[in-house]
Amino acid sequence: MNNLHVLYSFRRCPYAMRARLAIVAAQCEVELREVELRNKPESLLLVSPKGTVPVLVLDNGQVLDESLDIMSWALQQNDPEYWLETAWLKDAKTLIQWNDGEFKYYLDRYKYADRYPDFSALEYRRQAERFLAELEPRLHQNAYLCGNHFSLADAAILPFIRQFAAVDSVWFASAPYPFIQQWLNKFVNSKRFIAVMTKYEPWKPDDSPIKFGH
Repeated sequence: MNNLHVLYSFRRCPYAMRARLAIVAAQCEVELREVELRNKPESLLLVSPKGTVPVLVLDNGQVLDESLDIMSWALQQNDPEYWLETAWLKDAKTLIQWNDGEFKYYLDRYKYADRYPDFSALEYRRQAERFLAELEPRLHQNAYLCGNHFSLADAAILPFIRQFAAVDSVWFASAPYPFIQQWLNKFVNSKRFIAVMTKYEPWKPDDSPIKFGH
């Protein structure tokens, strides 16, 4: 009998990435189910009709279908790296709110500018850069967003900065954000990021469980 919590995920989704990062940091073990977004499994839609990822189904049947809720749940089970126990937790939550709100809004339009012809990709990028202008001096002062160790804000925000950087990687490499570039480069080359980006085939109901996180 399978008593594992079940995580529905999509490898490249930044929301799913940050959920996986927290699960690994918390050393929680879940059954990972990779989702094919154009062919979502019925079991996912039954527990979360909105059909987005990540979704965590706990072994007691409770469903968490917001990435920050999944991160919080995992770290409340175990927080060996003190992601939550920081004097800057309130500050971290403010940064995450900015990331998930205004920055994500302009990131989507920068990435898919042809779908949003009201403004140019350059203008959308300029608007998104307001967030980077907040992050750069922080990373000049400290190695991470809220101090000198990797924590909640870094895990929640880095997957989106990675996405931003990839829209025009040549431009980003020469952009005036050396500390963001260093922070991002360290992250994408870390053993943890490489581990959470392992590629799996889309899940099917008769597949053997893939244990993830511990």
